[in-house]
Amino acid sequence: MSEVSVFLCMDHPHVARLLDVYETDDQISLVTECMEGGELFDRVMQSKRFSEKKAADAARQMLLALNYLHSNGMVHRDLKLENFLFDVKGGNHLKMIDFGFSKFLDPKARMKTSCGTLAYVAPEVLKRSYTSQCDLWSMGVIVFVLLSGHMPFHGESDEQIKEIKAGNFIMKPEHWINVSKTGREFTKALLHLDPNTRLTPSAALEHQWLKKSFQQATPQFDPSVLVALRCWAIAPKLQRACMTMMAWSLTNVHHAKVREHFLALDKNHDGVISFEEVKKAFEIGTNSDNPAETKISEVISEMEQAIQSQICEIRYSDFLAAMVSSHLEVDDDVLTSTFRKFDLQARGFVSSGDLRDVLGGSFEGEDVEALLREADSKRDGKLDYEEFVDYIHASRATSISRHRDIACSQSVRDKLSENRFVSVVSHDVKDVSHACCVLQ
Repeated sequence: MSEVSVFLCMDHPHVARLLDVYETDDQISLVTECMEGGELFDRVMQSKRFSEKKAADAARQMLLALNYLHSNGMVHRDLKLENFLFDVKGGNHLKMIDFGFSKFLDPKARMKTSCGTLAYVAPEVLKRSYTSQCDLWSMGVIVFVLLSGHMPFHGESDEQIKEIKAGNFIMKPEHWINVSKTGREFTKALLHLDPNTRLTPSAALEHQWLKKSFQQATPQFDPSVLVALRCWAIAPKLQRACMTMMAWSLTNVHHAKVREHFLALDKNHDGVISFEEVKKAFEIGTNSDNPAETKISEVISEMEQAIQSQICEIRYSDFLAAMVSSHLEVDDDVLTSTFRKFDLQARGFVSSGDLRDVLGGSFEGEDVEALLREADSKRDGKLDYEEFVDYIHASRATSISRHRDIACSQSVRDKLSENRFVSVVSHDVKDVSHACCVLQ
């Protein structure tokens, strides 16, 4: 139950998604997305060691997931090569899994439970007094293996415990000869014996080794992304509810088409997009000499009229829902999967009771009966699959049409400078995750 409560809060491009949970009298089964690419451990075993650029790429992805956890008050406590998986065969996109030892942090308390996998466990965990910095030691072990092809601590359990507590590891020249000085420094900075001097996730992401490995031009902000957020924000509430649910049925192929936009906007790597990050990206985009990249309509004012909220962040699932409306093609599998999430009794139709079970008594202040009437073209008090599909297609067509028809306006840039940004988020991520998780 503890793992489920933590997993339900996960909403990040580099964290695997929990799809369903089933409970019987004696067990709970968790169904996650299928990670076809296999474990990072297996990839290391095949290649023996990673090139420095490849290792830096993997480290950066893992640290993005870890920074998201720590930024939201959670600690993993069992980071290891086996707990990072590639999403598709032959791909390079990593996701974190296995939250069996994870927990929400009490900022004023130190953890005492000795848990994790010995070869990756931090010294302070063995001493039963530690903080979330234990995860950074584990990251140091992972990076050590990626760069050298060898574990920093090995041997019998007693011997490993002794060496870990003392922080004794050796970078043998024959294993590290081809690794840069900054790569070695980065590894050592993660394996500091003192957790207070050890790199934090955010500091690690800003380390010269990762920065040097990713010397890329700042990605240009795509104005159509903000337009898509605007179109979704002013969409009817049932449409937003359906698109939010559909976001949890998208495949890794869908995610790959838009997730880089989300990660590019999330400058501080905390897993959400703030107003300041949108504003900064917009300013970068409008510095271009290409007029097409400066064309945004009255986005902010329309979003203010649509949602009376001042929540200033966009989470990944909300971002995906907005992209479904205009940027992604959805096939029958996605539609069927989404419909089944509403059709809890598998009767072939969705009743107001089903909507209430999934969304609660209301969604964004609208009662579920009113939501159902929005798509109930047959006026029989229920929504069958045909009506559902027709409604989704009509909604997407409207969103795409609005997206294309938005006129250009320099005044939007002026409105942005007033710091008046309304997020498309009107619910907590726990509610979004709960909506897609059927607990039977």
